[in-house]
Amino acid sequence: MIKAKGYAAQSAKSPVSPWTFERREPGPHDVQIEILYCGVCHSDIHQVRDEWGGSIFPMVPGHEIVGRVTKTGDHVKKFKVGDLAGVGCLVDSCRVCDNCKDGLEQYCLNGMSGTYNGYEQDKKTPTYGGYSNVIVTNEDFVLHVSEKLPLENVAPLLCAGITTYSPLRHWKVGKGHKVGVLGLGGLGHMAVKFAVAFGSEVTMLSGSPSKEADAKKLGAHKFVLTSDKKSIDSVKGYFDFIIDTVSAPHDYNLFLSLLKTNGVHICVGAPPTPTEIMGFNLIMGRKSVAGSLIGGLPETQEMLDFCAEHNIVSDIELIAIKDIEKAYERMMKGDVRYRFVIDMATL
Repeated sequence: MIKAKGYAAQSAKSPVSPWTFERREPGPHDVQIEILYCGVCHSDIHQVRDEWGGSIFPMVPGHEIVGRVTKTGDHVKKFKVGDLAGVGCLVDSCRVCDNCKDGLEQYCLNGMSGTYNGYEQDKKTPTYGGYSNVIVTNEDFVLHVSEKLPLENVAPLLCAGITTYSPLRHWKVGKGHKVGVLGLGGLGHMAVKFAVAFGSEVTMLSGSPSKEADAKKLGAHKFVLTSDKKSIDSVKGYFDFIIDTVSAPHDYNLFLSLLKTNGVHICVGAPPTPTEIMGFNLIMGRKSVAGSLIGGLPETQEMLDFCAEHNIVSDIELIAIKDIEKAYERMMKGDVRYRFVIDMATL
């Protein structure tokens, strides 16, 4: 076994703090990675505080992992020692269901293995994430990372990046489309970058006037202040797509009114409570409310390659791991532009 060190939550009420634990030695098809950086996702907070239920403790969070390969199993063909590599939100799946065969491992019909707060495919062994110095993962769930981009800025692409890239690709968003991005945070800032790169006209939808300058810097063509009736009325029936990144309760009916006929409201944020949607707001215009969860391994690699080619990375603030609880508090206040990333050299 490999002795690992990291930060873990021992319960929903305890802070994330130093913890030593064991990883398995690499098997024939495994890759061992020295973790250099790990992004901090809002879902880390939800899960360490058991806000979604079902949390498994002790919990080592983190699913935006980048580092360098230090060891490979005898049968590994895709990686060699010294390669840069990434691990995203999942570390295994059943491999045999229709979704897995289609490269949609995130929708594994038998239950994918999350990078943390989950179980390996034996359904008994808990998984531990990237707030640690090392991880061992089957090569099929490890991603190639370009040397061209700053590694710390690449880490959030493994969740915030693919979470927004995947639905834009699925709905073939591109030139000629008008796209609204609801919420400017870790997900929203990546949605703006990708939608602009795909050739769409992009409008930031935000309740914070202070976000307008930032949205324009990121490439958004327009800004709509959702708290201002005149501003919101100016885009009624305007958008082909809205990418909704908001995880707080909000009024879906309002934003459905901003869609054109056949428009799609795509949810990638996950509010904690149900919301009412009036049937007529869907019927009158053949509109859709849809959802999307990260991406499969082939699409995630495609996204990383696209980012390397087009010089797209996340905007980040690098932190020491000892400051993780302070980072959580700032994230709850929306005080980050736009993703915290842990420098594992500080562990």
